[in-house]
Amino acid sequence: MLAVPDPGGTTEPSLQQLRIFLTLGEELHFGRAATRLHMTQPALSRQMKDLEKRLGVVLFSRDSRTVSFTEAGRGLTEEARVTVEAMGRLRLSAAHWGRSLAGHVVVGTIGAEAAMPYTRAILEHLSASQPRLTVEIRSLNFIDHLAQLLSGDIDVAILRPPVPAGIELLELATEPRVACLSVTDPIGDLAKIFLTDLGDRVFVDVPPEVPRVWWDFWAMDPRPDGTRVRYGPVVSDMEGLLLAVARGDGMCFLPAAARELFPRPGVRYVDVVDLSPSVSALGWPVQNRDRPGVRAVRAAASAVADSGRGRTPPR
Repeated sequence: MLAVPDPGGTTEPSLQQLRIFLTLGEELHFGRAATRLHMTQPALSRQMKDLEKRLGVVLFSRDSRTVSFTEAGRGLTEEARVTVEAMGRLRLSAAHWGRSLAGHVVVGTIGAEAAMPYTRAILEHLSASQPRLTVEIRSLNFIDHLAQLLSGDIDVAILRPPVPAGIELLELATEPRVACLSVTDPIGDLAKIFLTDLGDRVFVDVPPEVPRVWWDFWAMDPRPDGTRVRYGPVVSDMEGLLLAVARGDGMCFLPAAARELFPRPGVRYVDVVDLSPSVSALGWPVQNRDRPGVRAVRAAASAVADSGRGRTPPR
């Protein structure tokens, strides 16, 4: 029979204890849970006993061979998860406000966006209009550029739409897209090609964590005639993508500025007559649009966009 802890006079559990509880609930094994949490098994056991004492209920049934939820443990799992997730959001929000109050803003970029003329123009405008605002530029890969924006790890991002729901955009520039092909692909000898010429080519793919709405646009999937794209190697950043193309493992579409910004051995760029253009934009989470740091970057980007500065990308 399980001994029920005395609920009288208990104190609130710590966030660490709730994380331990959730991890043990996933593993149902003290050794594996301790390994995941980078702590010793005795320390984990002590924390769980203390949590049960604080909550006044037994959470797990233990014997020499198995660990299982009690009815109370199973019932409290979702509440514990909600509490941990809420605390995580609170910390991110506090960090965001802390950056704003300290006059610090984090600008994420993907690909070569940090080198583009509109990015330089925005940073110059920020420096002139907000001399006490410090700006951190963070280079991001395919996976994290949208995830970090939505989570609040970065304040704004200079990126290439489309984007998932929850992100607002300010358009900065538009430019054509080109096909990025291996030099061994014979179609690359043509000055210009059409999408139908590429129908049998394998396209480089991205990890499942990347929003599909974003990569479907870059892959033109489906094509105008309704055919679906055949995908090949999976890459998470620009260098991995270019390497896959150079090896002949797949192709991709990139902004025309890639000709100048990403010359690589084994890679060539070809104009595609009927390929839609690419837009560059400043993005920010909808709920953060009026935070001081975000507002300052938005104002700088609006001024740059209205003036037309930086609209001509490298060729």
